[in-house]
Amino acid sequence: MSDIRIDMTQADTGEAGFSDYVALLKPRVMSLVVFTALVGLLVAPGALHPVEALAAIIFIALGAGASGALNMWWDADIDQVMKRTSRRPIPAGKVAPQEAMALGVALSGIAVIMLWLATNALAGFLLAFTIFFYAVIYSMWLKRATPQNIVIGGAAGAFPPMIGWVAVTGSISLEACLMFMLIFMWTPPHFWALALFMKSDYHKARVPMLTVTHGRKATRAHILVYTLALFPFALAAGFTSIGGPLYLALALGLNLVFLQGAWAIWRRGEAQAEADAYAVEKRVFRFSLAYLFVHFGAILAEAALANFARYAEFAQHFKILEVF
Repeated sequence: MSDIRIDMTQADTGEAGFSDYVALLKPRVMSLVVFTALVGLLVAPGALHPVEALAAIIFIALGAGASGALNMWWDADIDQVMKRTSRRPIPAGKVAPQEAMALGVALSGIAVIMLWLATNALAGFLLAFTIFFYAVIYSMWLKRATPQNIVIGGAAGAFPPMIGWVAVTGSISLEACLMFMLIFMWTPPHFWALALFMKSDYHKARVPMLTVTHGRKATRAHILVYTLALFPFALAAGFTSIGGPLYLALALGLNLVFLQGAWAIWRRGEAQAEADAYAVEKRVFRFSLAYLFVHFGAILAEAALANFARYAEFAQHFKILEVF
């Protein structure tokens, strides 16, 4: 795919406000990062002091925001072309690209160093690698080079729960890896469903999304394949220390619904999709958002139930001791 580069150096920054700089940090993406990182931190064996835990979440969020700012700096030319992103601060002329880059670099350094100091070196390293992966490997290389961009690049969004876990334990475990894989395997069908109904944006921006390079039929097949591949990873987490019957029941139901949606997308022709304004694709995309939040919410609920059970057992033993 040929690259496009539009001169963004003449941005009119006279209207920039606090909200514009917040928008650079991609707050909606940050909310998912914060939630999954918080779940990883809360369900990990052991515990941080509440102040350390709060600091860890703040610095992970800052790292995610730094990645967003660096991505917007590099992708300003693409964002200007795409309808979905044309109102972002840089293409809208409110923030200069150099400001976004400076903000991203500064926040990256602060987030990594402070997470290291607040928790441990491995958590700091993983956050640094996540920022590098998203800003350099995905944004600067993969996004414009290969239709596998969102597959490989999805790793950047999958690290936060692992970072939360490592912040507490100082090590990587099977549970942390399964939380990573849950997001990693979810990312392609989630974004490809979006690409199907945002069909003109990636063409205009010359981004080699799968819909552009291989067509919609192949994209529909890939959604089905990756949704099938996601299923075992989602269920596997239920048989580890972070799972349980509640999680397994929800995971089974959610994955069957997701698979049904992927099957419906695969069976559709482009003419049928256009006729109903991509209603199925939009529905599956919206469901995929809830899918991830409910999975991690179930993991958190299992931890809460386990803690309640331990508390009840302790209270019962205490009552027995009072008898004597």
